[in-house]
Amino acid sequence: MEDGFYIAALCSAPGLGPRAVGALLSRFGDAERVWQADAAELRGLLAEKALAGLLTFRQKAPDRPQEIAETCERQGIGVCVPADAIYPAALREIYDPPQVLFFRGTLQPAAERLAIVGARKSSVYGRHVAEELAVELAKCGVTVVSGAARGIDAASHRGALVGGRTVAVLGCGVDVAYPAENAALLDEIAARGAVISEYPPGTRPQAAFFPARNRIISGLSRGTIVVEAAERSGSLITAELALSEGRDVFAVPGSIYSPSSRGCHRLIQQGAKLVTTASDILEEYGWHPADKKGCQDKQGTDTAGPKLSPEEQAVYDILSFDEALTVDEIIFRLHGRPDAANVAFLLLQMELAGWVEEDENHAYSRAVKEVKR
Repeated sequence: MEDGFYIAALCSAPGLGPRAVGALLSRFGDAERVWQADAAELRGLLAEKALAGLLTFRQKAPDRPQEIAETCERQGIGVCVPADAIYPAALREIYDPPQVLFFRGTLQPAAERLAIVGARKSSVYGRHVAEELAVELAKCGVTVVSGAARGIDAASHRGALVGGRTVAVLGCGVDVAYPAENAALLDEIAARGAVISEYPPGTRPQAAFFPARNRIISGLSRGTIVVEAAERSGSLITAELALSEGRDVFAVPGSIYSPSSRGCHRLIQQGAKLVTTASDILEEYGWHPADKKGCQDKQGTDTAGPKLSPEEQAVYDILSFDEALTVDEIIFRLHGRPDAANVAFLLLQMELAGWVEEDENHAYSRAVKEVKR
């Protein structure tokens, strides 16, 4: 049985984190020996509370490594440890690398990766920016990394899937959809990228897992782009982790009146590079679009706007990427024009065509869509 399954079992024990497990592996040489070691061999290597927790856990679940192995085989879940060739090279370099990674999809250990993170309670503006950045970066051969949460994370993954490849890092098992509405998105990411976690299959999300998850997001990535973040947020934790590891931090500016942009503005004040387009990031690394596989010349796209009927165009002109409007607000801004009575129908047609999108409050904004020449 692979060492990774014993490592996963050890990491499941109360009080044993990656660093403690790493120290035990250095002492014993392999994880199976650690799992089978008696109390006398382990005493002095662990704090008493952690030792008691491991002994009790092992007594209650002696077959835990085998159970994890069988679950992975049954569900087609991959596993790797830092010594494996497929383990991401950038992740080995951080202070506290995960001792085991579970994954659905495929890993590319030497890929160029950038993280895009931000608020769960995001604005229309933030989601559009995240999606546009992810589309352009993915087209330039960059793997976009994020945390599969609502809001900015989900928008980043969706944009990256339009342009290329993305990796989702979870604070639960890779077979657990969290949040539930992202189940289909996670399946698509696994099919065209990778869904990864340091937690064994079946592990339910816990609040303490997400800060730990953030170190993997930043650790995988050459730089982290923060799109929207409040002054106290998980996204800022990810940015701080990136800085502590000597990685780059970028921030997207927003409205000075928006609480969800205050964290980004603080990062910019502290020296993060201000980003408004993917070109800002490509230039930072000296990446020319033509040098990256799959990246298209900007002259090959037309973003002037969709070809719509006059009635649809009138509605589209009222909408923006920054603000979502309800049907009533759109009708009011049409100022009694004849097409106002057909707004709901026009919006439906435009949504089906991909020109507009409806949010959870039944308000509409322009959707990110490229028009090829």
